[in-house]
Amino acid sequence: MPTSFVENYKAKHQHPLNKLSHSIGIPMIVVSLPLFFWSWRWALALFVVGWVFQFLGHWIEGNSPAFISNPLYLIVGPVWLVRRALAAVGLVKEPRKPLERARAEKR
Repeated sequence: MPTSFVENYKAKHQHPLNKLSHSIGIPMIVVSLPLFFWSWRWALALFVVGWVFQFLGHWIEGNSPAFISNPLYLIVGPVWLVRRALAAVGLVKEPRKPLERARAEKR
């Protein structure tokens, strides 16, 4: 996944409550998709509530969801969340921000 997509996605998700709402909403949406094969009512409920969390987070942040400008961001969201989770448990390092990279290169 090109870094620019992930960096742009991160830029639209700076507010802690937006990050939290996405950390709850994205897994609900992802789990709902295969659940449709077993229980469409539970799947539909998870899907709708997951999207409510997403839009609530963007309302708090004051911007529109990234997928409105490019549907590819519907895939970037889960990738972003998995990277955050892996970094939180120490399995991967969080990539440096462009400003931090520039400072490190000057050293």
